[in-house]
Amino acid sequence: MVGKPATGWPAVGCLGHAKAVSVNEAAFSFLPSNPRKQVYFPRVKFVSWNVNGLRAVLRKNFLGFLEQEDPDILCVQETKASPKDVEQLWPAAYTTFWNEAEKKGYSGTAIFTRVRPLQVTKGIGQKAHDAEGRVLTAEYRDFFLVNAYVPNSQRELTRLPYRQKWDRAFLQYLKKLEQTKPVICCGDFNVAHREIDLANPKANERNHGFTAEERGGFQRLIDAGFVDAFREFEPGPGHYSWWSQMPGVRARNIGWRIDYFVVSAALRPRLKGAFIRSNIPGSDHCPVGLELT
Repeated sequence: MVGKPATGWPAVGCLGHAKAVSVNEAAFSFLPSNPRKQVYFPRVKFVSWNVNGLRAVLRKNFLGFLEQEDPDILCVQETKASPKDVEQLWPAAYTTFWNEAEKKGYSGTAIFTRVRPLQVTKGIGQKAHDAEGRVLTAEYRDFFLVNAYVPNSQRELTRLPYRQKWDRAFLQYLKKLEQTKPVICCGDFNVAHREIDLANPKANERNHGFTAEERGGFQRLIDAGFVDAFREFEPGPGHYSWWSQMPGVRARNIGWRIDYFVVSAALRPRLKGAFIRSNIPGSDHCPVGLELT
């Protein structure tokens, strides 16, 4: 059985100013309604994937991956499409939400979710940062899920000044959400945080994705109390989520880890696993994931 994507809700802004759309009272909940009652909660699986064009990956392995991986929530970046551009019936288990860029065929984010969120919000509520479809937030009963496609600073660092402004505004947005409930943020952050997060750190010290400014922006997330979920389970090098499309680079694992799940410190006790599916083709990025109870 398949169903059409659930769309048709208006552009909205940031928490406190957003005209967010209430879609259903049902939501994932990790907390019992009676805190004295012992309740078992199964693991909830989140997956994030920069697909580098949803229409392209649909012609490859997207639906097969979705069926095999079976996530509860899938966050997609760089859709490069609107729902109208994708003549596809999604599996009926998922409801889809989209935030497309004003520029056709560029950027964009989407969320596939088994349980309808309480509300969904496009952007961060700042006009200067919300034209490219880079942020999509779903509110569930016990957390916010933020799907982000962070701006690339570009090869000649022409967009680095804008990237720094975006990083500051995005952190402010996350902290405002966190005043209400914990945050799970995932996506393509377009930065390797530490030297162990890329194969050739010395050769890339001033290249986009590994500048001091970009790394400092990610470090401010950590300093603000967010946790890099993958590093809670794997402290070592050699684990990457993006590879150049030059011949042989991926086969030799000359990559970068630039796709992340970062979570509020309050969720740290519920972290049960984090993973990188480096064997999944279809994009220059691979899927990354998180499991919570």
